[in-house]
Amino acid sequence: MSEDVRASKSADYLALDHYLSAIDTGKSPAAENTPAGDGEWGVLKVSAVQEGWFQSRENKVIRNAVHIHPRFEVRPGDLLMTRANTEVLVGLACIAETPSPRLMLSDKTLRLVVNEEVADSAFVALALLRPATRNQVRAMATGTSAGMKNISQRQIRRLMVPRASLEQQRRIVAVHAAFERRIGALEQVLSKLDVAREALSAQALGGQGEGWPLRPLDEVAAVAAGVTLGSEPVGEGTIELPYLRVANVLDGRIDTAEVKSVRILRAQRERFALRKGDLLLTEGGDLDKLGRGAVWDGRIDVCLYQNHVFRVRCGARMLPDFLALYTSSTEGRAYFQRVGKQTTNLASINSTQVKKMPVPVPPIEEQERLLSPIHSVRSRISVVERHIAKLRVVQQGAVEDLLGGKTKTLSQRQVAPTR
Repeated sequence: MSEDVRASKSADYLALDHYLSAIDTGKSPAAENTPAGDGEWGVLKVSAVQEGWFQSRENKVIRNAVHIHPRFEVRPGDLLMTRANTEVLVGLACIAETPSPRLMLSDKTLRLVVNEEVADSAFVALALLRPATRNQVRAMATGTSAGMKNISQRQIRRLMVPRASLEQQRRIVAVHAAFERRIGALEQVLSKLDVAREALSAQALGGQGEGWPLRPLDEVAAVAAGVTLGSEPVGEGTIELPYLRVANVLDGRIDTAEVKSVRILRAQRERFALRKGDLLLTEGGDLDKLGRGAVWDGRIDVCLYQNHVFRVRCGARMLPDFLALYTSSTEGRAYFQRVGKQTTNLASINSTQVKKMPVPVPPIEEQERLLSPIHSVRSRISVVERHIAKLRVVQQGAVEDLLGGKTKTLSQRQVAPTR
């Protein structure tokens, strides 16, 4: 690297310590693993600090008053940062805009006190979340035997962040806030559509009192478990393909942001390959999340599924979306919770219990009629979700350009509402 390039980089960046007047750390007293209620004190979990937002509910209640230290209470507007977490999450930062009262910093959660004469807290938070800074954190963090990563206060102070005057900082924060207002408005629309979808779903299943027959699930669908991991075959007769884990199967949707691969015998491909319209249900997890699932839309050409996920392939008498509607209903969840086997930390169901699940079987024409308005609302939800996702990408790009000094203005078109 030339001296000119080094000088340029030095001029554009400075150590985070330049923007700070102090770093506060708290304590981690004995606490119960349940959130504090009204009037109670709680200590933050590291999960309270998310990527750019604060989650007050992520705390543990402190029962012993001796362990309560009001000087460590999280205040509105505090800039918080985790000093210990997994490799992906260590060093995350956010502004606690409106934290619940009586929440204490833990020894794994730091309060970065910004020098207001030279820095805006919101700007520092944005600078800490940019990819270049996150890469620095990951490079500096040290590991532990439990898989956790740590970053010290000294290392945090040495993080290189963009140099900007207060005026420039506030302009960047204003751009980010403009996007947040637009995205927030769309999220409110999304929330209303979700309420409508839930109401239509409940209304659709209300017809059970009209004499719909109840049949065991395996009479109207085929239930099967997927690939068992841990002993992958090798050789010419094998093939490596993507597969869905429990983590990919969420309540009402499939998340393919991170899909892993597994090697199987080529002859097993048809046995474990998903088809568009297959309903996927999870085998284990928290008791209230047993049997969560969604219908596979075929977005990956050839995709398998693991053995802790059940594939339910409907026959001619049942539409996958109608079955998914029922398994996620109050009645469906109640069945899974009733038959699920509870252990100390997890609950689980087996394929026999899934196959025996009694499900309503109205005529196909009736299923289609009931699903029609739900599909309409889901379509509108998808449009709004895609627009929010696009705005997030544009927001990230615009803010990153400003942080890098590439642009000085923001086109109104970038945050204009959808027509």
